[in-house]
Amino acid sequence: MNKIAVYCGSSAGASDAYGEGARALGRELARRGITLVYGGANVGLMGDVANAVLEAGGRVVGVLPDFLKNREIAHPALSELIIVHSMHERKAKMAELADGFIVLPGGAGTLDEFFEIFTWLQLGLHHKPCGLLNINRYYDPLAALLDHMAKERFMQEKYRSAVLIDEDPKELLNRFLTYEPPGVKTYDVKERA
Repeated sequence: MNKIAVYCGSSAGASDAYGEGARALGRELARRGITLVYGGANVGLMGDVANAVLEAGGRVVGVLPDFLKNREIAHPALSELIIVHSMHERKAKMAELADGFIVLPGGAGTLDEFFEIFTWLQLGLHHKPCGLLNINRYYDPLAALLDHMAKERFMQEKYRSAVLIDEDPKELLNRFLTYEPPGVKTYDVKERA
């Protein structure tokens, strides 16, 4: 695994635990020689994870839409900054570059990125691991919702199990190394009378 895309908030969140968790992930990525691919900003958890990788001597590739260059404050010290024209291009470029995906706490944009890449996994458009770094138990409600979706049979159990969730960045990355893709989505078609 050479490159991991990290999706996360451009805000710091209500607890210092979020920034600490983002920095711990950044240090672990650098220690393992894994390049960080992320949204390119120097604010919030995005800045925390990028700065931690850079401070530990790692490589960071940012992907930033041109209209957000000033609003999200483009990071000035990245190994590489790729400017794209839209959010769609940003997500597609990050997916293309990455060997796996880790989601840190964030808001609607972060969830949009997670659900798109998770949907692509179900559709067989990629076979890469997707994980939630559950800092401060932030993703407990989402994990419960995914469990509910599987229980109510709106999601196949193999896809629920494909979402790797851990509170420890080292353990989450270890689980990426043994990840087995769930296979392409099948459909339960019932005949109607």
